[in-house]
Amino acid sequence: MTEPLHQSRRPGIRAAMFVDFDNVYTGLQALDPAAAKRFAEDPKHWTEALADGVAGDDSRRFLIRNCYLNPVIYSKYRPYWTRAGFRVIDCPSLTQRGKSSTDINLVLDAMDALSGAAHIEEFFVASADADFTSLVQRFRAADRMTTVIAAGAVAFAYREMADSVVESHDFVAILNGTAADAPRLVRSAKPATSQPAAPLAAGPTTTAAAEVLALVRAAPGPVTGSVAAHRALAADPSLKTDWGGHGKFSAWIAQAGPGIAYASTPSPGWVWDAERFSPDLLPGAAETRPAIEEQIIRVTDVPALSSGQYRQVFLSLEAKLREHLATRAELAKAVRDDCVAAGQPVSRAAVNFVLQGLGYAGVPLTDELPARELAAAWTRNVEELCRVALMEFDDAEKLALRRWASGGLLEDGPDVPKG
Repeated sequence: MTEPLHQSRRPGIRAAMFVDFDNVYTGLQALDPAAAKRFAEDPKHWTEALADGVAGDDSRRFLIRNCYLNPVIYSKYRPYWTRAGFRVIDCPSLTQRGKSSTDINLVLDAMDALSGAAHIEEFFVASADADFTSLVQRFRAADRMTTVIAAGAVAFAYREMADSVVESHDFVAILNGTAADAPRLVRSAKPATSQPAAPLAAGPTTTAAAEVLALVRAAPGPVTGSVAAHRALAADPSLKTDWGGHGKFSAWIAQAGPGIAYASTPSPGWVWDAERFSPDLLPGAAETRPAIEEQIIRVTDVPALSSGQYRQVFLSLEAKLREHLATRAELAKAVRDDCVAAGQPVSRAAVNFVLQGLGYAGVPLTDELPARELAAAWTRNVEELCRVALMEFDDAEKLALRRWASGGLLEDGPDVPKG
């Protein structure tokens, strides 16, 4: 009989997957019903995509694949998961309010796996439920890697405790087969290192640097760091992992080549052609972001856009919704490109965050909607994020929030009734 391969010699990272089906499925339904259907009916597809890892990562072997679902509502999906090699655990509602037993079952199984003989190296938790923050803390304290798969808004503490996060729009991209256009894993933190930054290697990274150089040389002035970072990632998506060994964009751009200058302040950071422009052209102190905006951005992860940029996002979105684009990924790209063309550049990640927020606010992105209505819905979403974060504002601050988040569109006429 052939001896089993010693675990230290088996290929791939030993991993465990724990899926809160109800949480992920309902979150995806609000974002992209087609992606929700693929999540529920083809778990093998997206599990294998994550098992393959990202550029520079080893592949993963999911020794444990558990799915926790409410059988009263979702029993029809059970065969798809068992066929994909998942152990399906029934978690029916145990209270009059419909609360299921998923949380406790998932935590107990995860703690068993943490102390098990297999020595799981990376834990995947598919849920945006911040109740699992303490569980992720236990994984981290035991020196295990953790990845959160989110299909909804993620609490800041939950996000930061994980080593990696598969954001909602990236997960939707994987489910819809467009993952090549979006990175799969977003590293939450870069471990500290005393090693000096490595020089840029030949290959795709130099292509990314060339793209950024072409961007800043053609620009009529300094461009925001987010736009430059997007151009680099479009040329070389593997940079999203750790920026070619430099850890962050600011360190990478400093090594990108002669003629490119970068400043992290004023927010949101700027890149320019040092041969044509000077730092004097950067926004001055008078344009410093108001304290209320800084506070909201820091606490809620709302994109750090100016009021003018938000206004352009809604105007561009109004125009692109009329085109009835096939997927949300196409819509996000079209809105981003339109904003850049209008002189209010924003990153695609920021556009995706806004689209996600509009979904939570109950706005169907298949309808033709005026920019002002889109702005009102997004503003309600920002207000709700602040409420959940226990942020309290006086009347003047509330007014400032609405002016900023809506891009001033709510001041152009009578208020839009809440949905």
